[in-house]
Amino acid sequence: MRVPWLDAGLSGLVDLVLPLRCAGCDVAGTAWCRDCSRELGGLRRVERPLLEPGPPAYALGRYRGAARRAVLAYKESGRRHLAEPLARHLAVGLCAIAAEHRLDQAWCLVPAPSRAIASRRRGGAHMSRIAHRAAAALTASGQPSVVADCLITARGAADSAGLDAAERVRNLSGRVLGRTGRIPPPTAQVAVIDDVITTAATAASCVAVLGTAGVEVAAVLSLTATAG
Repeated sequence: MRVPWLDAGLSGLVDLVLPLRCAGCDVAGTAWCRDCSRELGGLRRVERPLLEPGPPAYALGRYRGAARRAVLAYKESGRRHLAEPLARHLAVGLCAIAAEHRLDQAWCLVPAPSRAIASRRRGGAHMSRIAHRAAAALTASGQPSVVADCLITARGAADSAGLDAAERVRNLSGRVLGRTGRIPPPTAQVAVIDDVITTAATAASCVAVLGTAGVEVAAVLSLTATAG
């Protein structure tokens, strides 16, 4: 049986022992170099049928190249120190969304949930880790923001890799659930955040669950998105 705190400790030890290299291009001396950071430096509108009608959805970059390698290194290869730079990108993106839509600068971030088995393998919910760092970055810049870690993926959901849009919808149908007592108040300005938008089945499920609870989602923001 894997122990999450032990996995996290081992991951941190590996970070100390091995030379630091950029997750995007493998250059030595940094976890995420300036050149690769440009891959997550935009704000691209994401159009998906599953999110229509719904809140505006954006991605900071395309799921390819350095951005794709960074996302995979963070969530699948144990490079948890990438949570900090990835969270900073999200914080900048949320500021841009607020300016674009004339919204309040304070956000309530709802991380998209992972399957329990995936979270255990990754040493915790990877988007929750990023959400807390993004909220801290926003708050430090004078935009008080919080995290509502209020969604879970119930048992029975399979890994979505390789599934088409219809299969992803069936896979998540009834399996994204709200956690009692953790749903944000109806007055909160909510952003659902994720790492990759493919068909948007996960984001759409999150928006639907929150809507059923009386919470309107102001925006969806993902680190990356596929071509669609």
